[in-house]
This record gives sequence, structure tokens and C-alpha cells, in this order.
Amino acid sequence: MKQSDNQGIVGAAVARIEDPPLVRGLGLFAADVSFARQLHMRVVRSPLAHGRIRRIDAADALSAPGVVAAWTGEDLADMSPIDFRDDRVEKLVPHRQPLLARGRVRYVGEPVAVVFADDPYRAEDAAERIAIAIDELPPVMSADDDPVEIDGLSTEPMIIEKGYGDLAAAFRDAHMIVEADIAIGRHSAVPLETRGAIARYDAARDLLELHGAAKVPHRNREQLAKILNRPLPSIHLFEGHVGGGFGVRGELYPEDVLVCLAALRLGRPIKWIEDRQEHFLAANHSRQQRHKLRAAVDKDGYILGIDDDFVHDQGAYVRTHGARVVDLTAGMLPGPYRVPAYRAQGHYRLTNKTPAATYRSPGRYESTFARERLMDAIAEKLGIDRIEVRRRNLIDKSEMPFERPLTALGDEVVYDSGDYAALLDKALHVLDWTTLRTKLAERRRNGELVGAGLAVFVEKSGLGPTDGVRVSVDPTGAVEVVTGGSSLGQGFETAMAQICAGALGVDYSRIRVIHGQTNRIEHGVGAHATRATVMTGSATHVAASQVRALALDTAAQLMQSPAEALTIVDGRVVRRDAPAGPSVTLGEIARRRAPGSKFLNGGNPGLTSEGWHYTEHMAYPYGVHVAIVKVDRDTGGIKIERYLIAYDVGRAVNPVLVEGQLVGGFAQGLGGAVSEEFVYSEDGAPVATTFADYHVLTAHEVPPVDVLLTEDAPSPLNPLGLKGAGEGGVNAVGAAIASAIDDAIGKPGAITRLPVTPARLRALIASA
Repeated sequence: MKQSDNQGIVGAAVARIEDPPLVRGLGLFAADVSFARQLHMRVVRSPLAHGRIRRIDAADALSAPGVVAAWTGEDLADMSPIDFRDDRVEKLVPHRQPLLARGRVRYVGEPVAVVFADDPYRAEDAAERIAIAIDELPPVMSADDDPVEIDGLSTEPMIIEKGYGDLAAAFRDAHMIVEADIAIGRHSAVPLETRGAIARYDAARDLLELHGAAKVPHRNREQLAKILNRPLPSIHLFEGHVGGGFGVRGELYPEDVLVCLAALRLGRPIKWIEDRQEHFLAANHSRQQRHKLRAAVDKDGYILGIDDDFVHDQGAYVRTHGARVVDLTAGMLPGPYRVPAYRAQGHYRLTNKTPAATYRSPGRYESTFARERLMDAIAEKLGIDRIEVRRRNLIDKSEMPFERPLTALGDEVVYDSGDYAALLDKALHVLDWTTLRTKLAERRRNGELVGAGLAVFVEKSGLGPTDGVRVSVDPTGAVEVVTGGSSLGQGFETAMAQICAGALGVDYSRIRVIHGQTNRIEHGVGAHATRATVMTGSATHVAASQVRALALDTAAQLMQSPAEALTIVDGRVVRRDAPAGPSVTLGEIARRRAPGSKFLNGGNPGLTSEGWHYTEHMAYPYGVHVAIVKVDRDTGGIKIERYLIAYDVGRAVNPVLVEGQLVGGFAQGLGGAVSEEFVYSEDGAPVATTFADYHVLTAHEVPPVDVLLTEDAPSPLNPLGLKGAGEGGVNAVGAAIASAIDDAIGKPGAITRLPVTPARLRALIASA
């Protein structure tokens, strides 16, 4: 299939097309959506981590001014719990979350009642009049403790085990066995925009609308249809602007279903906007795991086998992602290294905490921290340079594609392309590593606590199996790309416009990209698993290429020239050998392809095509993070003097957007590494419910980041060689920071737990 003469737009650092309404204050976020006669929903939440419900009485609330309805769990006895969105795991079915608690509460913040009123303040006042009587029960607060049974159900409903090779032989033949005990603290995305959901039911058309959807509107639409027992075409979800997603916004939460149910039952639009404290209590947490690893190595530091036994703290319920985080942790832990024998056991455990699910680079932030800490431990135990240990074990480019007998997200792990050693060398060259190490050693001799650390990783992207896009040109020459993808602020519209422009031969700024609207396209899988650019972008390329071919065939009739002699430049079809000569615009071609036209040649009217991209495996980008840090001996504070992210993206559609994704991810990863943590008291009360206690880093604390973006290993799995970028910036931050702190304080293997708060670091310095 021929390419456009202006395909250079793919790879260009052009300006974003989605920004004008945002910078002018004309964005449409969930809170900006309102309808006539709407009611406001307020959620009443459990004040206890664990207890048996004795009584929840809404009578007093119903008598409050402006209140139209108030529901408790008993009012929703006919409603099923929220089901899994992905593969159904029967062992987890009993642990799905109900819309409102019935019989028992399981975490502070669990919805127990809802109030609907004509004013948000009246709804809040009435919510305080809900009478709650709960008999408190002892909470389960540590996933490290042995599982127990509650109401006949174990707090460890399943264990995920993955592995291959002869692990027993690896450990029997090992020159040395190296162990590590690693923990990652509970934290989450905490996006700038809290959740919001606005539902409206149009009885005349029997159509239910949900506004405020994010990330995966089509998938959540399917779930709503099942829960509400409605035909799929009778529900539509609409995504506006989204103030950050990062995994936490893509869930189908009880509140989303409640507003839809209320719109149906009460016959009026229902609006719910989450406040910040609710978000801390009720939106997905993530990350909390503890890994006990063992590595069998030979005398030269080559890995013979890795055994990882880890515990995942899921919180009180299983939400729509099911066991995805545990699955990814186990499936991706070996990373970029040859590991001849491997076993991972992931203990999926429930506690009386806010439920957990995915957060940017789920399972890889955790497993990279564990694995790279283990690699540093191997280097220390054997007295081999930590970079040399990594280099000896890296998978070579000659071994690509590299098949690892594991699965992740139900997909066989097959690394499609990569030159890991070359990227490591490039990163070290940029930093002048040898000179840097010499200077740091001299500074340490002079009393400074300074050090450098690094981490190498593989990411996954482009989760399949398929995605479809429709590209159309109207009679004015305007181009529209309709996708089932989603925009979370990552530059999705610009990337799709560039890909379409490159294939079709038009100005990217004249392309309109439609996303997140289930009424415009039937199929869509949104933006998750770093898939949007790879999957939706590839489908856009296919569809635009088909429209291009259709336009050239029609133009060939109009211009009395063979199609292969023609090309498209800036939306005009011209002869290749005479671009300044006669031409015809794409708009004119679209007009000539009206219904009944003689130029259709038996085809469908219009200048439009639907394109699909299929893949059997994910694409695997990879990277190296390097941190240089200085530690304050007295306060335990950490200053990052330099940070480098080296990342191979296969092919960058827009390098500025890719760099923005990497730097933004770094900021989130740094927060989880040094400051952000959801802490609970012994009785299950969450301690961090405001920004005074949950320490999100500000722009002041986030240092500048150097980015080395390479395109040495394009993916062979899609027509443009694309790989994803959304999670590469966060993946290895905790691991690189930990390695650098070890180096700074002169205590290898000291950092075994994230976040490395000043208090924890001061204690380590004192012990060193």
C-alpha cells in the first residue's frame, strides 16, 4: 500500500490540536455537565473498616428539604454486584463489590446509602441524617498475616502461579543463592480531577446516557447493560475532557451504576461529583505488595533461576480488573534478563482497606523494583559491578523475537524486538558514567552522601487483539477520524491526526478526531495497557490508507490518469510527475462519490473506510532509568541532582508527546518512591485522607528530567513499528532511586521498602 508524500508528519514534533479549548477555559469536564431538572446524589459511607450492619435508616433524610429519594442496600436487593470486565475468575466471584453494602461493611468509605436532592448542599445535609448502626468487628489490616476465614470465605481467595524450567536444579547447581525481601507501599494516582458521573434517561427514545466516562467507555457500557439488564444499544457513554486517568479513572465504580439506576427509577438526570476526601477513601488504591525473592546464580553472576513468593494486598473487594495486577506482576517480573528457570507465586489477599486495582504500569512498577533490587544484591554478594551483572544477563538482540513461556494479560510473552545492551550503553555514554562515578566517589570522601543508581526494564504495550477506526472525508475536504479510543490528556487526538495525515496526505490540523462516544462507533477498547497509539493508531493508518486508495482510484477516472501515477499532497490529488499541474481536491472527490454516482463502480457512496488492526501479541518497549541523588544526613531528605530516562519507543509519532508521557510518569513514580503512601491505623481508619497527610509531590519537588528517546527497535507487529510510551516513565523510578540511595549512604541493599520517607532514611543512615 503506497504511503503519502507527506508521511514525514509521523515523527514530527507538531503542536497539539486538542489544546485550544483547554487553554481558553472552554473544556468540558464532568463537573461542567448539567441538565435541566437534575438531582444531585450524595453518598453515605461507612465510618468503620469492618462491621455487621444492624440498621441503616433513611426516614429522617427523606423528610429533609429538597430530598426526592434515599436508598440503602435493602432498596437494591435486586441488583447484582459489579462484575469483572475481563476474564471471569470463579474464585473471586464472591468478593465482588455490591452497589451499597448489605449485611456487612468492609472498609472505611464503603457506600452504605445514597441521597438524591434538588441541590448538592441539600443532598449533603440530608446525608448526615441517615441513621447508621454498625456492630464493629476486628479488621484484617495486614496481607502479610496468614489468611483467615470470614463468613466461610478465605481472605486468600486465590494464588496465581506462573513459571517454567527446572527451578530445583537451578538452585541445586547454584554457586550462590541470593535473597531479598522487598515491599512496595500502598499509593495511587490521585488525579487532579476527581471522579464524576452524570446520567440522563430519555424515555421517549428509551435511551440512557452516562456522561463523565473515562478510559474505557465501550467496556463500561457493556458492563452497565448487564447490570441494568438493558439492551446494549439503549445505553451510551460520553467522555469529555479528563483531568488525569492513570488507571484509577477507568474503573466501573458503584457510583457510576447508582446514578444510572437512579436516572431510570426517578426519571430525572442525576449528577454526582466526588469530593477530594471521598476520592482518598473510595477510589482505587494500588501497588501494595511484598516480595520474598531468591536467585540462583553461578560464580560469574549469570542467573540460573529466580523464585518469587509475593503477597498482594487487594483491599476489601475485587473490582472489575479482577486479578490483573497480580497476573502482570508474575508475568513480567523477569524483565529484560535471561532467566532459565522461574517461578512466581502471587498470594491474592483481601484486607479491610479501600479496594485496589491498576495504576500506571501496574505490576511492573512493583516487579521492576523487586527484580532490580535483586540484581543489585547479586552484584554485591558476588563483588561484581552492578552494570556488568546486568549486561551479562541481558537478552541479546540476536535472540529477538524472544519467547518466554509466560503469559501476561492472557497474552503469551513474546518480546517483539529490542537491543537492551545498546540502550544501556547509550544511557551510560550520555552520562559519561566512568567520570561521573569518579566524581561521586570523591564527593563521598569529602563527606557528602551522594550516589548513582540505575534500573533496566521491559514494558508492555499495544494490548490486542484488535481495534477499528473509521476515516471519512466530507465534501468540504474536512477529515474525520472516529475511534473507540479515549483521551486522558496524553495527546491522543494529535497522534491520531498525525497518523491519519501521514497515510492520507492532508494537513493534520484539519483532521477532527472523535473519541469516547459510544453512539458514534460500536467497537472500542479505550485507552489502557499503553495500547492507544499502537492499536488505535495502527487501525487509523489502515483506514486512512484505504481512503487514500479509494480517492486515487476515483481521481484516476476524473483525471484520466493511472492511479499509480497520482499522489495526494495537502488534500489535493496531483500527478507525481507534475505536482503543479491539474489537480482535484479530496472534497471534490467526496462530492463525486455521492449516492448514485457513476464513479462508485459498484462500491459504497462516500469517501470513507473502516480499518482494522489485528495482533496476536503485545509490543514491548524498554528502557533504562538512571538517578543521581544527594541525601541530607540530618533530615533524611533526598535531592535528585540528575535523572535520565533512556527509552526505545520503536517509532515516535510525536517525540514531544512521548517525552511528556515519560516525564509525567516519572513524577508519579517519584511520588510513590519517596513520599506517597496510604497509611492505616490498627482499627482500620485511614490516616491519609487529605493532601496534608498524603504527600503528592509538587512542581517544586520534581526535578528536571533528561530524556534519551531512541527508535532502534521498531515493532514488527504493526505497520508503523509503533510501541507505547504511557508507562515507561513510571516503571523503574522506585528501583533507580533505591539503587542511588544505597550508593549514597554506602549501604548496599539498604532500601528494601517504598516509599523512602525522610524518617525511614534517617534511621537507615543512623544504622549505617
